[in-house]
Amino acid sequence: MSQFDAIFQPLAINKLTIRNRVISTAHAEVYATENGMPTERYIKYYEEKAKGGIGLCVCGGSSPVSIDSPQHWWSSVNVSTDDVIPHFQNLADAMHKHGAAIMIQLTHMGRRSRWDGGNWPTLMSPSGIREPVHRATCKTIEPEEIWRIIDDFAQAVRRAKEGGLDGVELSFAHQHLVDQFWSPRVNRRTDEWGGSFENRMRFGVEILKAVRAEVGPDFAVGIRMTGDEFHPDGLDHENMKEIAAYYDGLGMIDFFSVVGSGCDTHNTLANVIPNMTYPPEPFIHLAAGIRSVVNVPVMHAQNIKDPVQAARALESGLIDFVGMTRAHIADPHLITKVKLGQTDQIRQCVGANYCIDRQYQGIDVLCIQNAATSRESKVPHIISKTDGPIRKVVVVGGGPGGMEAARVCAERGHQVTLFEKNRELGGQITLAAAAPQREQIAGITRWFDLELRRLGVNLVFDTAADEATIMAESPDVVVLAVGGKPFINQEAKWGGDDGLVVSSWDILSGAVEPGKNVVVYDTICEFAGMSVADYLAAKGSLVEIVTDDIKPGVAVGGTSFPTYYRSLYERDVVMTPDLVLEEVYKEGDKLIARFENEYTGVREERVVDQVVVENGVRPDEALYYALKEGSRNRGQVDIDTLFAFEPQPAFTEHAGGYLLYRIGDCSAQRNIHAAIYDSLRLFKDL
Repeated sequence: MSQFDAIFQPLAINKLTIRNRVISTAHAEVYATENGMPTERYIKYYEEKAKGGIGLCVCGGSSPVSIDSPQHWWSSVNVSTDDVIPHFQNLADAMHKHGAAIMIQLTHMGRRSRWDGGNWPTLMSPSGIREPVHRATCKTIEPEEIWRIIDDFAQAVRRAKEGGLDGVELSFAHQHLVDQFWSPRVNRRTDEWGGSFENRMRFGVEILKAVRAEVGPDFAVGIRMTGDEFHPDGLDHENMKEIAAYYDGLGMIDFFSVVGSGCDTHNTLANVIPNMTYPPEPFIHLAAGIRSVVNVPVMHAQNIKDPVQAARALESGLIDFVGMTRAHIADPHLITKVKLGQTDQIRQCVGANYCIDRQYQGIDVLCIQNAATSRESKVPHIISKTDGPIRKVVVVGGGPGGMEAARVCAERGHQVTLFEKNRELGGQITLAAAAPQREQIAGITRWFDLELRRLGVNLVFDTAADEATIMAESPDVVVLAVGGKPFINQEAKWGGDDGLVVSSWDILSGAVEPGKNVVVYDTICEFAGMSVADYLAAKGSLVEIVTDDIKPGVAVGGTSFPTYYRSLYERDVVMTPDLVLEEVYKEGDKLIARFENEYTGVREERVVDQVVVENGVRPDEALYYALKEGSRNRGQVDIDTLFAFEPQPAFTEHAGGYLLYRIGDCSAQRNIHAAIYDSLRLFKDL
């Protein structure tokens, strides 16, 4: 335990003692869908982290204190009404019975939102300047509205206290309303709320005064602030240190939660939730800078994924509490596993940002590799042993769906054999990890590999299992997770059958050498097309990525596409939308790619050495249909029970023969999470 001693030292925030130094920082969960109130799903999501040993959770990222601060598009907790108090009591009780503390982040978004939903409010900012990310116009806030919102903050904190929460975090970060007043970049006022340093700080100061008048000095109240806006005309780190010292000197703040970078542009938004392209803890120096000028504990998250990182950050004195937010989305039992010396069993976050990218689409936060997260009332994090017969399970295919099927079945106590045609597990994860932006995604496979070996799964590599191979195992259950094949033959004129075009798989696997002058045609606009373009450019190819969609990478999430764009622009990749690939043909030693503009009908041609097509995957169904007739369920899943999270009726039948299921891309192309989710919910009751 000595390696991790720093993690397990208690520390007080005001009168509140946190049992250890690891926290889950505020993020919008998109689970509070019942009129902005915390649902059972919401509470169980946080309770699982408490069961897993975390010290403190700050829930409700961007929870509004005012009725005119929209929360409809990310379904955060509505703290503008007393109706929330009993829901807070349920949440607090769930956390406290496991020894964890719970706070909530409170804010007014100001201009950083959308007006076209919910109550359709008129958005406000200090000087009526719109924010680029949300593209929403706003009015200049009036003094009467300022004072009304100050009282709204105080009443929201009162509700948190009456609801039994242990404290609040006031968001003076992310270009929400308070720090919009701080920054001369967006505060052009000449009245008492703008101009001088003290005037720009006034709004936040008055909020703190009102809060303390309402809840007294002993309730834990902190603020989240940015360490550097990363804008040439914005507040830099020295400005932020000055602001932190000023607020600390007021004696009304119990902690600072420091986040690196502003996020009012698409480019800076990517900094706030660093994906796998960033180095570990890229902004911890900003938190350390704030800590050097204040006298209360400092919290910091951002790309701290494993307990070794966490312990090092604490031992160095850079911060007082280490945020491991996405790490706990990936594995809410992280702290317990550290305590038990099971660090190899921690399912470590790989920084795919599937979670936060979903949130910025207004849909529920999910983990790319842990399908139980936020579904705690439906599927378990810890798989129990079966009390029924032990079955022989054959899994064919070692991609994410196959690995999860093998893991879950083995955890249930069944005898599992997994056949993989390659020399290693991973499937398409291995291909994705070959790209410059995606190397760390291989961490998903590493965890599965360790778990399958720990559970005693019989791993058979270099074997493309056929019907005879499978039947020789006398299986009770056959799970096909053989994936699919690149779909580059959709149009005969593309020349896929004649070898005129190659797939993104061909390039990323190394089966085909990159050309000198390459056009990538991407109809899917997710990670694969952007990855292969980036890979080719990194290898020295001249690259143009063309899509028939509105822009390359349009389906890549809001915290992920900016990092691709940075790299592609740096490597002079040309990005062209709105063109449909009509035909590819040879002319001498060159290839001619003919495109047509979807809107004008105008045709264009490219003379290149290589055409790479990313057109998704078609399922590999041959083995499934070879086995279907001999299976006693004819390969069918009872979807009523599947969607109800109940056991398949076929699991309790005693007729002879084998059950057959196919999952992942050998059924239809979806994604990593879908393959893992289907395996978990299907086999958790086998």
